[in-house]
Amino acid sequence: MKNKIKCLLIPFVLLASLYVGCQKDDYELGDLTAPSNLVIETQIQGQDASNPNGDGSGNVSITVSANNAMTYKIGYRNVTNLSDDALEMTTIASGTTTRKFTDQGVQTYRITVIAYGKGGTSSVITKEVTVLSLFDPGEQVITSLTNNSSKTWVVNKDIPGHFGVGPWDQGSYGPDWWAASINEKVACCNCFYTARFTFNKVGNAFSIDVATPDGAFTKTGDLASIPGIPASGDEGCYSYAGGSSSFAFVPSSVSPSNDTVQTTGAAILLGGSGTFIGYGALKKEFEILEITENSMYLRVQGTEPGNAWYLRLVPVQ
Repeated sequence: MKNKIKCLLIPFVLLASLYVGCQKDDYELGDLTAPSNLVIETQIQGQDASNPNGDGSGNVSITVSANNAMTYKIGYRNVTNLSDDALEMTTIASGTTTRKFTDQGVQTYRITVIAYGKGGTSSVITKEVTVLSLFDPGEQVITSLTNNSSKTWVVNKDIPGHFGVGPWDQGSYGPDWWAASINEKVACCNCFYTARFTFNKVGNAFSIDVATPDGAFTKTGDLASIPGIPASGDEGCYSYAGGSSSFAFVPSSVSPSNDTVQTTGAAILLGGSGTFIGYGALKKEFEILEITENSMYLRVQGTEPGNAWYLRLVPVQ
């Protein structure tokens, strides 16, 4: 009996040694050299000898490259207007992106890129670019939205179609798939109607303040655009402390006039991730289809592919 036990112990020890050896190889991290030769290349739309800062569109194509980089984060800051939002970094896994710089006139922006390599190693580079933006939404749009100082808006629950869904398609404009009835969201999601959106104008700078006393009406997880929203759950009201950010007027993707809708030709582009209008959409560009001193009709690309959301707002009296 003793001899049999000894014979069994020998292969067991050998197996244990092999297992430990395999485990050691699994934790081999290899070279953790940080990314090197980090470069930012920019191309301003319409830039030539006569237009060194571009054609006024504000569009800049950005390409980032580096040795041993796995992914990149990029952020922007207006160094001409130091009251601009604090730097916010977003991921560009492919190393290419296009940025629309919207502050009016000739402005200089600092582009900051962080390149990440193995094991969390990183390298940082900055580059400044001077861009011309000439888009003007017109006095009527600015005055109606801000009262040339400050003006607060809420979703207009007292009319049908104050919230709706339709196709995100250049051939169709309107809530063709679904439109809310009067007061439809009061029972489930009254925060949709109590949230307030204040648009401010100070000189040539614009900002928005969002107040949500009963929470924010939004989806959750990857379909939510604002911070602090749960990772999962149904569409509804979620605790949100509100927020403030800059915003800019940009050309709308909707034609100023077509067979189905007349638009202002302008859109509101929100800065940062902490603000929204009406519904916590992923996109930050809200097209102004119609606006007067007493009403506003907006369109924004929905969270699901191919969807457009429509919102009607009214000033707080």
